[in-house]
Amino acid sequence: MATYIIGEIGQNHNGSVDIAKLIIDLASRTPEDELFGTALKPMDAVKLTKRDLNQELTNSAMSRPYNSPNSFGKTYGEHRAFLELSDEEHFEVYKHAKRKNLDFVETLCGIGCLSILKYFYPDKLKVASRDLTNLPLLEAMAETKIPMIVSTGMAGSRELDNALNTITKHHSEVSILHCLSQYPAEHEKINLNSIKFLQREYGEYSIGYSDHSIGIMIPVAAVAMGATIIEKHITIDRNMKGTDQKGSLGPDGVRRMVRDIRILEQSLGEENFFIDDSVKLAKEKLERSIATNKSIDAGQIITSEDIHLLSPGTGLRWDEKEQIIGKTAKVDIPKNELIATTMLK
Repeated sequence: MATYIIGEIGQNHNGSVDIAKLIIDLASRTPEDELFGTALKPMDAVKLTKRDLNQELTNSAMSRPYNSPNSFGKTYGEHRAFLELSDEEHFEVYKHAKRKNLDFVETLCGIGCLSILKYFYPDKLKVASRDLTNLPLLEAMAETKIPMIVSTGMAGSRELDNALNTITKHHSEVSILHCLSQYPAEHEKINLNSIKFLQREYGEYSIGYSDHSIGIMIPVAAVAMGATIIEKHITIDRNMKGTDQKGSLGPDGVRRMVRDIRILEQSLGEENFFIDDSVKLAKEKLERSIATNKSIDAGQIITSEDIHLLSPGTGLRWDEKEQIIGKTAKVDIPKNELIATTMLK
């Protein structure tokens, strides 16, 4: 099954619909397996985040000065307002994603954000790690019956169970993403083995991974461990202003991550052990067959001291030596040549 890859735009649009559309264009690009010249499946979805600033932070937190180099306002509230797209703008970005054949996922950070449903229904709703314990929000989102993805970056089993109990009162189309809410995530704390735990304990749900590490190695490894959904921040320029830009994948990183995940999917194959047809030529050329280690005269009885193994692999193998040892040669057989049963009496 193909991995469902989500390119998280988040706030990397910097308050601009046009930048959001450019990031969508990036996500829709078809990667290529350069070695074999084959086109690969691109990303499946992009994700925006919608906040209701009336349900975001305390008044004192929203009014505090925000002097960061990444600030878009004098106060944190002004900064957040600058980055927030309206419902209509979310709809415009949604339509662009659809034109690019991408699913559209929305992270909703407040019950008031459900106002976007007046304009469109996202393919999936995302619950951010910060809101996994926001059970009133989860209840309101679940009531829409839209498939949901929950991120576990700040959660243990108790928090996850409470969230699932709340959602599944309304529907069971839920996916769970292992996550570490550290930016950037330290490798020794990511604990990818949590994916195996979630697969075992919550096997009725799709299990994936939301990545905050730098680079592409960890999400690719997560797919190798069985993650069926990958979420990763993406941007058109990692040097743009914004808190998430440097921790996101730029155009080349997006290309390489999607390429490597798609190649990995092809490489996993089936849980079996067999000789593939593709190795037939190599097997014939390189494997070893029983051959003479000295000249054999017609009428001579062949012993184990007369044979060894040489390529190619088109003759008898060592486990078939009983078809040769003790037999009489019908013809002269030169040194270091394969022995066929047609040469023997």
